[in-house]
Amino acid sequence: MISILLLVESRGSIKAKELAEDLEISVRTIYRDINILCEAGIPLRTTTGPKGGIQLMDGYSTGLKNLHADDFIHLYLSGIGIQPIQESNMSVQLNNALLKLKKNVPEELVNTFDTIRNRFYFDGSPWWGNNTQLSNIDILLLSVFKSNMLTITYQKVNGSSFVRKIYPYGIVVKQIDWYLVAYCDSSKEIRTFKCERIVKAEILNDNFNISDRFSLIDYWDRSKQHFFQKCADNEQYPVQIKIQKKHVQLLSGFEVIRMDEEGTELTITANLYSYDHALKVILEKVVYIEVIQPIELRVAIERTLNEMLQKYREFQP
Repeated sequence: MISILLLVESRGSIKAKELAEDLEISVRTIYRDINILCEAGIPLRTTTGPKGGIQLMDGYSTGLKNLHADDFIHLYLSGIGIQPIQESNMSVQLNNALLKLKKNVPEELVNTFDTIRNRFYFDGSPWWGNNTQLSNIDILLLSVFKSNMLTITYQKVNGSSFVRKIYPYGIVVKQIDWYLVAYCDSSKEIRTFKCERIVKAEILNDNFNISDRFSLIDYWDRSKQHFFQKCADNEQYPVQIKIQKKHVQLLSGFEVIRMDEEGTELTITANLYSYDHALKVILEKVVYIEVIQPIELRVAIERTLNEMLQKYREFQP
């Protein structure tokens, strides 16, 4: 319903069919929500004819004039599922935009806002471990919005780091992971950088233009396929494991090659790079994970667990 109000006031007049297409719902749902808004005291009217549509009564405003460009950007990002990082500037601006909307709607809808806040809660923290730290997320978002070049310090998995000058083309959020898609001045190609590994970012004064032929969605789809193929072609140490679906978040960060589902259980093949690395990461989660292959790793884990059991058996308080 908020989206309907935003569209009606921003366009002046809009047909129900256009609203339905923009919001990806049925025309019937549009009319139902229009009735609810009218009952809440918002003076909406419908007119027929080529220039007709759904409009607000002359002189009435929902308060959209109080919203700035950034408010609309962050409302839109939230609407497509990109939730702001807690305590970031994006989070603050989204909250401010919602407060402006709340301030300018009838009392009946204010009560709806309060009900939503009191009865729905989004907890983005993992059950185990710490939240992903994205200390430079505001700089990255700003550089994408403004098409500003960046100098970043990027930390690799092994702890080493490098400095690159990049042209940020866009940001992709996949579940809880944020990725920056950018043209790298050093490699002379478009690369994907995991945002949590960008330990330092500095905005440069230089601006750039993105080619009209570039599509962020198409690039991401191609890069996913390339990633899967690369994993399949360059397995260094593939490990097959079983895990309950409810514990799958424990595998965050694993380079998954294949996943099969059976009931409440998942059988996953992941590239764990080497025997030593695989033994280390599996033992950290051994309560929840069963290794199927390779046999040498399964035997090593069994031996380690037996040694631990022996220590407990021999313990005398």
